[in-house]
Amino acid sequence: MIGVAAPAGSLTSLCQRVFGVRRLTCGILGLLAFAALWELGTMLLGLNPATRTFVTFGPIPTFKSVPFLWQTDRIQDAVVASGYRIGMGMLLAVIFGVPIGILMGLSKRFRELSNSGFQFLRMISPLSWMPLAVIMYPDWNQAIIFLIAIAAVWPVIFATAAGLAKVDPNWFKVARNLGANPVHMISLVILPAIAFDVFTGIRLALGVAWIVLVPAELLGVTSGLGYAIRDARDTLSYNHLTVMVLVIGIIGWFLDGICVALITRYSWRHRVAG
Repeated sequence: MIGVAAPAGSLTSLCQRVFGVRRLTCGILGLLAFAALWELGTMLLGLNPATRTFVTFGPIPTFKSVPFLWQTDRIQDAVVASGYRIGMGMLLAVIFGVPIGILMGLSKRFRELSNSGFQFLRMISPLSWMPLAVIMYPDWNQAIIFLIAIAAVWPVIFATAAGLAKVDPNWFKVARNLGANPVHMISLVILPAIAFDVFTGIRLALGVAWIVLVPAELLGVTSGLGYAIRDARDTLSYNHLTVMVLVIGIIGWFLDGICVALITRYSWRHRVAG
């Protein structure tokens, strides 16, 4: 009997569904394994009289406290405050980082003059700038935004410059021959060509900024996720503390997923491959 071959589109769709289900299943199993290890660790704490007071770190007390923290708007308020700071800091990092990276990629002299200084500044811990930020800015919000921006700008700069260095110089020659002005060159040639690298740099920068945000909020402010963690620690509300830790992880995972989607959707390499 001669079989009828399935259409290529149907086979591709079937493979996508199968691998999608597999990925979802593996993700759920991984989370369950994590929860089991978390509960096991809590049980071990409860067996030791010296650490018995920390059993509220466990998953059951943590999840039980979520409705209370949500109904009292503590989670929402902390997320809004931290979201504003991370958003403004990342915005500044992109506004300054992308043009500087393009300049480094286009100008060999500027790259040679600035590379050593930028590498030196990049290796300074962002939290080391805290005393200077407090002196420079009268408001803690502004100081934290500065710390986030100074931490996030370097991945954006170097990823942008590296992406531009890989662009074929003939593209610029063709664009000039076709009458492209500097605005056209940047908007129609450079930015589409380096979109993959820029979004990759933003993804790395976001990870760094998210790490810097919480310790920066542990000092001086009365809002945000970092403050919520400090407040829970001071009041010995360990179940509230773990809720905020989980919120930080969930939001960070969600933001990273957005960056991955942007890399996939808007990179010129993805469009060419499609």
